[in-house]
Amino acid sequence: MLLEELKKMLISEGASDVGFSSINKYLPDELKIFKTCVTVVVRLSDAIVNQIIDSPTFTYYHHYKAINNLIDLLTLKGVLFLESKGYYAYSIAASQSVHGKDNGFSGVLSHKIGAVLSGMGFVGKSNLFVHERFGPRVRLGTILTTYEPENGISNDVIEPKCGDCNLCVVSCPAQAIHGNTWYLGIDRNEMIDPHACSSYMKEKFKFIGRGQVCGICMRVCPYGSEVKR
Repeated sequence: MLLEELKKMLISEGASDVGFSSINKYLPDELKIFKTCVTVVVRLSDAIVNQIIDSPTFTYYHHYKAINNLIDLLTLKGVLFLESKGYYAYSIAASQSVHGKDNGFSGVLSHKIGAVLSGMGFVGKSNLFVHERFGPRVRLGTILTTYEPENGISNDVIEPKCGDCNLCVVSCPAQAIHGNTWYLGIDRNEMIDPHACSSYMKEKFKFIGRGQVCGICMRVCPYGSEVKR
């Protein structure tokens, strides 16, 4: 199967997990040509994430950038693979905001849509994707393609498993997490205040790097700290 061949290749190149979903109905009009979403997952280093206490670290900032670079390379290789098989493919950068869209806080397409539809995890109260094995300690990349399996792909949305846990809410130094339960189609502003998060990071931690990479909500999540490696 073409997608299994693609998954094997991406994991051999450094991906931690790869999932597939039927994405067309969730795409903006300009991307409606695509049928299938390939979600590339790369886990973050526990040793580096565990150093985050009440602020991000220089090490985490550079690790974050390195993982993003790896994901962009992986999705590029995925695009080239699919094109070599005769299909159109389109990659979405691991971390890229579009000027003028949602005041600059949104990208072309949320990576979380494909990740959730693939059944690899759920979205927590922090609005982070929580992988079934690695928790929120992951970064995501997305490939869209015109390839569609003959029998289609069954989307398998996992309901959030946060329950009464509010560790990310109370730990957020910017008080940017509202504590609501995610559902497919929810407006992101009902989950978090991206402006409050970004402003706080720029004000307090700009000396570390671009000042927008925190990681506290990710570090405190039990699904990341208690997962067995």
